[in-house]
Amino acid sequence: MQHEQEAETPITVAIERRVDADHQAEALAWVQTGTSLASRMPGYLGSGWVRAHGSSSLWYTLYRFADAASLAGWESSDERRWWLRSGEEFVHDARVERRTGIEGWFDVPASSLLEPAAGPVRSAPPRWKQAVSIWLGFFPTNLVFSLLVSLLPVWGVVPLAARVLITTVVLTPVMTYVVLPFVTARLRPWLERPPSGRRDPGPAGP
Repeated sequence: MQHEQEAETPITVAIERRVDADHQAEALAWVQTGTSLASRMPGYLGSGWVRAHGSSSLWYTLYRFADAASLAGWESSDERRWWLRSGEEFVHDARVERRTGIEGWFDVPASSLLEPAAGPVRSAPPRWKQAVSIWLGFFPTNLVFSLLVSLLPVWGVVPLAARVLITTVVLTPVMTYVVLPFVTARLRPWLERPPSGRRDPGPAGP
């Protein structure tokens, strides 16, 4: 059951490529061609690319598929093989990052997630750990906010729906940009710890 759930989880792949300085125009056309080819594959959810800065030779490509099967369909397709061969002379893979589950809050830092391009997909922490982490951040945040607004004389006469609306409007960005990054950074060793008896798989062979 757990394996089936992981297989149905959307997967985002971020690839860092080094582009030869003399072939910037060709590389741009090459990236756009790859995006067009990937967009025709079943399960494709979107993609994009960006440079580190205007004159950088490092280009970053990000694409997302609905599940492991659709990602494998793209990565094993004849279209992708042809596309990769067409850029071999001026584009070089440097590293790749694969992510599943709730993104951003529970991702392993990029510096520790870098792996060979053929490396395995690393799953997000178990859902129960994600739930515990969210609760540990939400409970004290909501408690402090509730105590503060209770000091306002008019708060008690505000309709329930309006109070809930105000609370969620205020706490959602606080949780997203402040509390959850703080909590997950401190729980990182626990979140990344594999279940007892299981070992984190190493990079796949060539």
